[in-house]
Amino acid sequence: MSIDHSTLESPIIPGSPVAPGAIHVQGARVHNLKNVDVEVPLQRLVAIAGVSGSGKSSLAMGVLYAEGSRRYIEALSTYTRRRMSHATRAAVDSVRHVPAALALRQRPAVPGVRSTFGTSTELLNVLRVMFSRLGSHLCPNGHRLDPTIDVAANLDLACPACGAVFYPPGAEVLAFNSDGACETCSGTGTVREIDDGTLIPDPTLTIEQGAVAPWKMFGLTVMPQVVAEFGVRTDVAFAELTDAERDIVLHGPEEKGHITVPTKNGKIFELNFTFRNARLAVQEAMDKATTEKGLARVNRFITAQTCPACRGTRLSEKARGTRVAGIDLAAATAKTLDEAIDWVATVPDTLPVEMHPMARMITGQFTEMAQRLVQLGLGYLALDRASSTLSTGERQRVQLARAVRNQTTGVLYVLDEPSIGLHPANVDGLIGVMRDLLTDGNSVVLVDHDVQVLREADWMIEIGPGSGAEGGTVLATGTVADIAQHPESLIGGFLDGREPAIVRERIAESEAFARGAIEITTAPIHTVHALHARIPVGCLTAVTGMSGSGKTTLVLDSLVPALRATAGTGHHPSHVTALETAGITRVDVVDATPIGTNVRSTVATYSGVLDDLRRAWAATDDARSRGLTAADFSYNTGSLRCVRCEGTGQVVLDVQFLPDVDIPCPDCHGTRYSPAGHAITRPTPDDDRISLPDLLGLTVRQAIAEVGDLGKVRRKLQTLIDLGLGYLTLGEDTPALSGGEAQRLKLATELGRDQSQTLFVLDEPSVGLHPLDTRVLLQVLERLRARGATIIVIEHDLDMIANADHVIDLGPGGGTRGGRIVATGTPEDAAASDESVTGRYLVSLLAANGRRSAPADGLRS
Repeated sequence: MSIDHSTLESPIIPGSPVAPGAIHVQGARVHNLKNVDVEVPLQRLVAIAGVSGSGKSSLAMGVLYAEGSRRYIEALSTYTRRRMSHATRAAVDSVRHVPAALALRQRPAVPGVRSTFGTSTELLNVLRVMFSRLGSHLCPNGHRLDPTIDVAANLDLACPACGAVFYPPGAEVLAFNSDGACETCSGTGTVREIDDGTLIPDPTLTIEQGAVAPWKMFGLTVMPQVVAEFGVRTDVAFAELTDAERDIVLHGPEEKGHITVPTKNGKIFELNFTFRNARLAVQEAMDKATTEKGLARVNRFITAQTCPACRGTRLSEKARGTRVAGIDLAAATAKTLDEAIDWVATVPDTLPVEMHPMARMITGQFTEMAQRLVQLGLGYLALDRASSTLSTGERQRVQLARAVRNQTTGVLYVLDEPSIGLHPANVDGLIGVMRDLLTDGNSVVLVDHDVQVLREADWMIEIGPGSGAEGGTVLATGTVADIAQHPESLIGGFLDGREPAIVRERIAESEAFARGAIEITTAPIHTVHALHARIPVGCLTAVTGMSGSGKTTLVLDSLVPALRATAGTGHHPSHVTALETAGITRVDVVDATPIGTNVRSTVATYSGVLDDLRRAWAATDDARSRGLTAADFSYNTGSLRCVRCEGTGQVVLDVQFLPDVDIPCPDCHGTRYSPAGHAITRPTPDDDRISLPDLLGLTVRQAIAEVGDLGKVRRKLQTLIDLGLGYLTLGEDTPALSGGEAQRLKLATELGRDQSQTLFVLDEPSVGLHPLDTRVLLQVLERLRARGATIIVIEHDLDMIANADHVIDLGPGGGTRGGRIVATGTPEDAAASDESVTGRYLVSLLAANGRRSAPADGLRS
């Protein structure tokens, strides 16, 4: 696909060499890409579109980013490369003119416990400089000094009250990751303590019966004998022991006890074992835990509480001693970004005139950095908010703001779904940030589905037409106008508004509450005011609002746990003051997180199809004659699995200083089974025969034709086809599925059941979905609703909201500017609300939908 460079090339300076105007990709075969040849304009905003699983990310991340980052890193020394993680060589014939590349991934890594919103944005660095240079410091004897410019001049200060001479604290002394850390919690803001109540979960048991849980869990099986040597009775219930006996079990000293240990052959060994009391057993296990599994075992005995010394601020008393404009650093970081900007603007006027130039420079830098984040819709976040609690969309926007601030030039930025978590009101800010990257001389390639974002692209590449094996080709390239008119484009009708937004028959407003309503009342919590919400039973309800407006607090932190507590499966939130369940007895929260953690989880195992298939193949004459059972056909543990890869279908190659390479197993060629597994076949409807590993290599659509006599398997496969997942292969790894694919696969087992007492909650289900995939999702939700389900979607996507029966809109803004229900009713009711920010964007969408001719009954294709 070639480009008209006359409209895209940068201006040519006479006498200068002509810079290449595009990246040239030839023969790209990453994942499902089918020898793709394409040109990607440089120094332009290029959008890659396509249905879920079509190959968009394969082109953007697997080719452009992989080659751009690899070639840059390969220019470094071998010594340096060994200490850097980097991409492997992409499966592509050639990539020419690719710049050094940086990626802003859809799911950034979860930050560590010491990372906060303030540290990750580097705003806290500026605040620490502000408090160090502009602050009112305490002398060693506790007397407060007025701000002085002498601090910036690196001069010692003399206390006018006591005469003490001291050097004021620098920025590092105010850092909770350094010298300013609270001594009690080491700057984490929380203390982890062993909960004695968990050490003896059942005090009716004796020590011999395993009353002391840590001894049993951590392999300290001789401790009951050792503690008996110290006079503790081990044959009576723990609750009946004396206080002295219980104290030995929980806090006894590390002394040696002499015990006898019999062996299997009858010999007796006399040994000395050092006593490990129950608390010490947990502490030692915590010190040794290095894996998530190990930490999970220890954490059941641990409680995390706000540090009593610093009250969660992470800072030492000394670091909290300095004040600016009347508050300390802890109070400043407790402010939301919006509040901090307003407060920082007042700082210069609180200082002596000679300090104003320096103050304006520091506060100006803070404001400039902060405005980028506000532009991206993050103004509601507090600076001391733990980064690990931020959503993936929030973390990605932090990355994006930092990228702009670095003011690079000549870099290729590859953005994977940058609109995730963005309210329509914040998309303009996202576009502005990307334009700033271009203004600095960079190139931007983004993968996205949001039509509001795609319309801003200078150039588009559409991949398709389908997903998986049915995708991987270039459907169209060109400007947005070109794509909108292209006869093969699947996104074109959404770009120019030809496609209708409302594609399901909504329940009439007068009938919405015919089956009753779930009602919840909450007290104020965080920045959310006291709320009272009614959710109609048997309807599709969209909970909407700006980021930070209170959607998650209302639904996931209040309604869901309250309903689960009523059903006896959870703890009732203290801030929920009233609840009417309307007969709901089950809550199913369906998110888009990956399914499984490794390649052993596949579409076949997760859907339950593999169990049925293993039984079917074990019932064949070939299998019976060899004495095989269904267990032998398991690629995880069965005798027929491939010996070399142990049923994973791939092996890892260690290439020294280069990154490890995963390749299909050379023995089984990725099928996971040994030759013996391939040798056992069963008949197909067309009088052929097929083995189980060969069947697992087929797509769902292909496989259903090969299992005509297996009714249970056919029904499960048909459900996957109805969910729009017919292109997935049965043996496909589920961790590699997109968020939308994972979400629909999780719903597969629910479609055939009576759901009249079930509430389904979907948190931003449209994330990663093409508008056509969103329609498929709406079909799935409609099938659930037809089974009696009540459905809540927490959404920003206007198409999803427009199709809801009922809308609860929170706001009007985020953080302290939100936290109220500002509109309820139909999407039209929300659009008519003066307070609803979401409603403002619904107005044009609903108006345009009303001008289109489209069928009004049921779901439209």
